[in-house]
Amino acid sequence: MRIIFMGTPDFAVPSLEVLVEEHDVVAVVTQPDRRSGRGQRLRPSPVKEAALKHGLTVLQPEKVGVPEVMDELEAYGADLFVVVAFGQKLPDRLLEMPKYGCVNVHSSLLPKYRGAAPINAAIVQGDSVTGVTTMYMDSGWDTGDIILQAEEPILPRDTAGALHDRLMVKGAELLRETVRQIAAGNAPRKPQDHGAASYAFKLSKDDSYVDFKEPADRLDRLIRGMNPWPLAYTYVGEETVKIHEALPSDASGAPGEILALEGQGLLVGCGLGSLLLLKVQRPNAKAVSGVDFANGLRLRVGDYL
Repeated sequence: MRIIFMGTPDFAVPSLEVLVEEHDVVAVVTQPDRRSGRGQRLRPSPVKEAALKHGLTVLQPEKVGVPEVMDELEAYGADLFVVVAFGQKLPDRLLEMPKYGCVNVHSSLLPKYRGAAPINAAIVQGDSVTGVTTMYMDSGWDTGDIILQAEEPILPRDTAGALHDRLMVKGAELLRETVRQIAAGNAPRKPQDHGAASYAFKLSKDDSYVDFKEPADRLDRLIRGMNPWPLAYTYVGEETVKIHEALPSDASGAPGEILALEGQGLLVGCGLGSLLLLKVQRPNAKAVSGVDFANGLRLRVGDYL
């Protein structure tokens, strides 16, 4: 099958790899190189790096929906478009262009957690299971008909990063089977129950704020759900402090009160229970243990964050 693949971050790379194994990937479309890091050097997307490794044609339009780009894509005569974490919305002309339509890999069990941050949302909301979905794309946001789904348990100490890494592999294998079934003409097509839909919108800084008035178990989920990005944060005085890792505790105290220094952790009271801060990062500094963080700021039991 002739396929045009569209994707950008690490999550999309395993999906590209499985397609290269079994099909003719005639072009790869990814976001333009972006500046990043301290030196602000132009860096290619992970998908571009993977595509070049296989000698594939790479296109990097700022906007995939402009007429000249769509004309170029149409000239490839692709049977199928596969879209995985691409980062741009496809106009109707592209959705209708390939013979077998456009297929997307989404990191939730649709219709739950449509949108940009389903992995984070599943952990923050305390779900015990999530998964991946392949679907036929339509003009809405993650509203297309479901092809296949696969569940993935959320482990008790999962971070968004750990869950992301498992789902990107599971999503690639689900895509492999999806394209096989499409090619064989026996792929299922199940409309979503739009009334049961929920959304996980693009994360903002406000979403990752740790308010110690909240229960410790909820804050624990928040910290894990925001790791490795954008990372949960709180304030110490006027300083913004990022929290990489913490554990909930049954010990009680006033919200924000330092209750103890335990091992390498800093125990802080919450609205219900407490949090043992294990890995904390001050601005322009490396992440350190909760104890080293407290010592660096000369924090003591009875002080408040």
